[in-house]
Amino acid sequence: MKLLIGGSISKMFHLKEFSEMLRKNGMDTKLVLDIEYADGFPSRKVSKWFTSNNKFRNLIDEFKPDLILVDRQRHFGLEASKTNVPLIVHLRGNYWKEMIMARETLYSSKAKRIAINKWDEIGQKCFESADKILPICRHLEDVVKEHYPEKSTDVMYQGIDPDNWFEGKGMKLKHPCVGLVQGAVILEKTQELLTLTNVLEKMPETTFYWVGDGPYKKDVLSILERYDNFKWLGTLSYPEKIRDFLTEIDVYALLTGIDMSPLTLLEAQLMKKPVIATKVGGVPELMNDKENGFLVDKGDSQKIIDCLRVLQDDQNLRQKMGESGRKFVKENFSWEIIAKKFINDVKDFER
Repeated sequence: MKLLIGGSISKMFHLKEFSEMLRKNGMDTKLVLDIEYADGFPSRKVSKWFTSNNKFRNLIDEFKPDLILVDRQRHFGLEASKTNVPLIVHLRGNYWKEMIMARETLYSSKAKRIAINKWDEIGQKCFESADKILPICRHLEDVVKEHYPEKSTDVMYQGIDPDNWFEGKGMKLKHPCVGLVQGAVILEKTQELLTLTNVLEKMPETTFYWVGDGPYKKDVLSILERYDNFKWLGTLSYPEKIRDFLTEIDVYALLTGIDMSPLTLLEAQLMKKPVIATKVGGVPELMNDKENGFLVDKGDSQKIIDCLRVLQDDQNLRQKMGESGRKFVKENFSWEIIAKKFINDVKDFER
């Protein structure tokens, strides 16, 4: 089977790993950056608004794929929907909820409403034309079924290469410390970081380091940076500096208001760090509560404090949870496992 993968630049690192593992398992794959082959309004570049997308059609003619996989709902998927080639959509987030939030925040102006409406039109066309939708967790599969109950679905978790996650050089951080790695691109997701205010007050001896960036960073930094034990590190190069950061921290925390399958939670566990994560969306599917770390309810700052104090007081527990976490991720989310399941899920499309 020949699989064409159109991916976004932010996911290219991981899609390359996925593509290589598929080839090792006998599937002929071609991975391309989606916007290089299909673009149009409302692209940020006005010059792209009137493109003919001939490059996409030439790609189809030359590679002759049996199947097309897209990791976002953009022009590449729209062009794929116009072909006779089966289309599979890998859905990474709650598209419908994110659209509502985008209209209420970043896309609330008249001009941007025009853009978001066009993106939504393209997204809906991708979903309607998809022969199969692969949500990134079971929680999201339930959401998909609410919107498209007739569509064929299978869960395709975010995969990871455990061999890429090993002890690095570390960083100069103040201990005891807690590390957070998460973007600030979705308001509801980012606002949960403000749960830290009570934690920072009650645990002045512990330093919290946040790695991440995005349009909503100011919404939380304006409050959290008032505390001496909170430090924002901005973005770090991936994966080397992220690996160094995870090497150095004592505990990893994911405080999020909405999430489906956060890769950083897998990375932290592979780095043998005990984790504390908010019990939302697909997060509980990526860890074992009380075995690899602790799940906490949204806004429950006291539970975060209690869990951190338990971990800080018990080095053996931290080590045990760290070892358990790495084992759990290797056995459930390695690319080898994800690739083999994908091949099985799409075997019905073989000619």
